[in-house]
Order: sequence, then structure tokens, then C-alpha cells
Amino acid sequence: MSFQPVLIDGTWKQARLPVGSFAAVNPATKTPLTDRFPVSSFSDIELALSAAHQMVFELPSVSVDITVNFLEAFADNIEARREELVEMASRETGLAQEPRLRSVELPRTTNQLRQAASAALNRSWCRATIDTKTNIRSKYSPLGGPVVIFGPNNFPFAFNSIAGGDFAAAIAAGNPVIAKANPGHPGTTKIFAEAAFEAFQTIGLPQATVQLLYHFQPEDGLKLVAHPLVGTTAFTGSRTTGLRLKEAADIAGKLIYLEMSSVNPVFILPGALKERLNEVANELFSSCTLGSGQFCTNPGLVILLQDESGEALMQEVSRLFQSAPAGLLLNSQVLEKIAAAIEGLQEHGAEIVTGGKEINKPGYRFANTLLRVSGDVFGEHPKALQAEAFGPVSLFVFARNEAQIVEIATYLEGNLTGSIYSHSKGQDNLLYERLEPILHKKVGRLINDKMPTGVAVTPAMHHGGPYPATGHPGFTAVGIPASLLRFAALLCYDNVPQDRLPVELQDKNPTGEMWRFIDGEWTKRDV
Repeated sequence: MSFQPVLIDGTWKQARLPVGSFAAVNPATKTPLTDRFPVSSFSDIELALSAAHQMVFELPSVSVDITVNFLEAFADNIEARREELVEMASRETGLAQEPRLRSVELPRTTNQLRQAASAALNRSWCRATIDTKTNIRSKYSPLGGPVVIFGPNNFPFAFNSIAGGDFAAAIAAGNPVIAKANPGHPGTTKIFAEAAFEAFQTIGLPQATVQLLYHFQPEDGLKLVAHPLVGTTAFTGSRTTGLRLKEAADIAGKLIYLEMSSVNPVFILPGALKERLNEVANELFSSCTLGSGQFCTNPGLVILLQDESGEALMQEVSRLFQSAPAGLLLNSQVLEKIAAAIEGLQEHGAEIVTGGKEINKPGYRFANTLLRVSGDVFGEHPKALQAEAFGPVSLFVFARNEAQIVEIATYLEGNLTGSIYSHSKGQDNLLYERLEPILHKKVGRLINDKMPTGVAVTPAMHHGGPYPATGHPGFTAVGIPASLLRFAALLCYDNVPQDRLPVELQDKNPTGEMWRFIDGEWTKRDV
């Protein structure tokens, strides 16, 4: 049987000694698509590692302009193949062509690539630092090994392993990339790889800079992230898989960046409900059900007072949940994990208000589900009741008083986001002042008076947070140029002559626009 080719060392080729094959499944029909993709053996991984290792020595001599031109040409090629990508991704994931894929996610993807190109061209991201008194200079530089990227299933464009934010940042920082496609959308990833292949052929970027494998056995993934030639790994996916990869990488002393799970708590303070209950209900409903709840920033935990207003909010959200059709899920595994997560929540005291079951209609669907639990019970089982249910599911936690609202915040694990809804005229200020210092230490992004879904691609964005949302709270997966620093090593030059220094550290500013930290001052001037 012939499989779709992998991209290794600048060549599309059949996988060597594949250990199996797979096909993407259309979630709307539950039927496999036609194309079959190889499950690579470690032989393919070794070939890709060897080629990428060679790139570590070739890429430093490549002009920054070539990298910039590649990223821009790649973005252009993606736009040229927009309709093909949208159609394929919709078949593989069930996500709506319009507006989700065509008008939202694809423009975000090309925007990320162009932002990365701009950061690479400007060079300020490398934080060149010069101390003229000691003649010691330092800057962030490529890692010295390839970046391995594991893409998630829920963003086939914006987080794709060979086109998304991790890819853009790794390339802009000067690293070769080995992309591992998500098995949920291999055809989409292949089209991206073809667009990248065309770009680096046209621009002249060394062709092994970008390589693609579709799938491999879990044990080979563990060997890969721990391999001596790997610079680092970027993984977005489940906590279970992420922690296994982290353990393997940690034992080998290898870097790994993880985005794993988050319930994104939303605290709704009493004044907000007295002021705008229906508005909050509609925002919560829209956020919970957006993309069938398959967002890493889905509001899975809502904390509020158990009073008349709190109960009214729950009833209104329940009504909205019941009135909306169940959305399409990405695959059968998502369906199974939602059911298992809800069962676990019930075992620890949560009660179903509405939903809680699979929907017997075409495609993979689970009812919009709302659960409730008291603050006392939450305090008895805080870890179990923070289990992520990756789908249209939210748990209301009813506190008996304001003190317990603050207490619940202390039980929270690390999350990507935390939101606080409060009265617009300051009636909740005293409670906010008690809650915010605790919540802000539990989340990467603190939000006021809006829901967490939606991650703006802006330099100020932090898409990260404390464990277990990610593996390290100091880095972001979204927000250029900060996201480039995950894929860079700080290199120092002590008493090195001008002609031996990288241009970013020489006395003359290489662009005239690059920010450098010279003798304690951020400046664009020459030394």
C-alpha cells in the first residue's frame, strides 16, 4: 500500500520501514478519509535528526533576510492555497469553514508568520547586551539543535506544527524544525508542508530546515524528545501525554515546553450579577460553547455566591445550554474523554444540571453540559473537581459567602487564564482586592469583565501560566517577540574582537532600528 510521503532532508519520500498507517476521520460522518499516512519507525526520526543536526551548522551563515523572506513567502503561499486548506481542515476536524477557518484562523496564522518575519528582521528580540567597561557582550541565539513541534488537534492552522505560532517563532529564532503532525489533521499539515517546501526552494533557505513526520509510536516520541541532538520540544495537548514527554526530556536534561490543561476559572462577583445578569449569562454561554468547547481557554469553572442571583444565573445559563444544539467534536477520543471527565466530577460530588450525555445524531456530539457543586464539597476535593473536560462543559461552584470565594481561589491549580466579573461602579472593589492577588498567582493572564476564549496575537499577550497549564510559567506560546525566547540560548562573548562578534553585538547597530542594552540603557545608538 502506498502512503503519503514524509518530508525529510529536503525531499518528499516514502517512509522507511513504517510500523503502520492511519487515515484522518471526518467527525461529521465518522468515516475515514481516503489518504493514508505512515506511522514512521525510529529510522525516519533518525534521518530527520541527522539532517537537522547539519542545519545547526549551516543556518548561522544564512542571512537574516533569507529567513525573513521565507516566512513572508510561506504566508503568501498559504493564502494562495486558502480554499484547499479550508476545505481539507473542515473535512478532517469538522470545524466550520466560515467564519472559523477561512476568516479567523487562517488570517491569524499568516499574521503570526509575518509578525515573526518582522521580529527577525528587526533583531531586537535577541536582547543584545553590551558592557563596554568589561567588554562583555551577550545575545540570544539559536539553540544548537532542532526544535521538535507536536501540534494539537483543535487548531489545525494557528497551532499547526509546520505553520503555527511555535513554528514561526522557532524559524525566526534561527532553528531547524522537525514537525510532528497531529493525526487528526494530517492532510491539512501536508498542504502546509508543501507550501513551506515551495517557499524554501524559491527563497534558498537550506531545505532540511523544515521537515515533517506524520505520526510515530509513543515510545519513539519519548526517545525523540530525549535525543542528544534535539534542542527543545514544543508540545500542545493533553496533560497525560505532556507529562510523559516531560519526564523523558527531564531525565535526559533536554528542554521541553508544554501546554497541557486549563479550566480557566471565572469569578462572578455579586455586584456584576445585580447589574447585568443576562449579559453575563450570554457571554458565559457563548464562551463555553464556542468551537464546541474545544479551546484551551474554555471557561470550565465558574465561582459565585450561592444566593438568589447566583441561582438565577445558573438557571439562565442552563436554559441557554439546553436551547443550543450540540456542536461537532473533533474525534471519538474527545467524546470519550468528556464522558470520563464528567463521571469523575460526579464521583466527587458534582451534580448535573443539564446535559451530561452523548447526543445520538450524525457525527461526534456531546450535550452542552452544566454541573454544580457547593464550595464546601469543592474544598474537600479541589484537585478532582478541577479535572478538565475538553468540550462544552462548565462546573458552577457555589460559595456560601465572600470569604469562601477567596478561599476557593487558594485551591486552584495553575491555569492559562483567570477572569473576574465585578460591578462597573466599584461595588465589588473590596472583594476584588482580596481575590485578585491570590488569583493572579494562579494564572498567566488575568482578565476583567470578559470571558477567556480568544487569544490576541499581540506582543503583550501571555499564553502560558503555572503548572499544570504549562511546564514553565515564564514563557508564552503566543506573543511575538517574547515567544521566540523559548527557542534561543543566551550566548556570552568576553573580550572577543569586533570582527569575531555577531553583527548584533558589534559597535555599529546593524539595522539602525534594533534595540540594544548598552551600559545599562536601552538604545538604538552605536557604541
